[in-house]
Amino acid sequence: MDHQKNFDREPKEFVEKLVKLNRTAKVVKGGRRFSFSALTVVGDQKGRVGFGFGKANDVTEAIRKSIDRAKRNLVTVPLKNGTIPHEIQGKFKSSSVLLKPACSGTGIIAGGAVRAVLEAAGATDVLSKSLGSNAAVNVVRATFDAVEGLMDAKVLAKNRGKTLKELWG
Repeated sequence: MDHQKNFDREPKEFVEKLVKLNRTAKVVKGGRRFSFSALTVVGDQKGRVGFGFGKANDVTEAIRKSIDRAKRNLVTVPLKNGTIPHEIQGKFKSSSVLLKPACSGTGIIAGGAVRAVLEAAGATDVLSKSLGSNAAVNVVRATFDAVEGLMDAKVLAKNRGKTLKELWG
């Protein structure tokens, strides 16, 4: 009895969010054969976030594959007081995502796919607008394009050989 209480007790390192689960049908001689594709976003809520896309004949297998892929391509988001350092627009194919910093207490104002990415990254206050195509995979990729383009003030100052005070003026 006691050994079952300790089962699943250790805290998970990553937050996993399923963005989209899609069922596709292949018509074969005996009828339809279904397979599943899953798009997930994982993040540690401390600035690291990644996305993965997995396909399989089984839902759980597709989700597992996508989570594994997401953990393999993590990017770091430079967060400052729960928001992003500056406004940025990310593009992928015909999807475009606009991200704006917001003051504390605003919350994450974003649609499903963008919200999942920002929540997993650990942002608490961000304004966003999704423009163009709203296909989940492309919106997530556009969001990652925006996130990768964000500049961290400390890194920028170091690259220019200046202190943070000199940079801000």
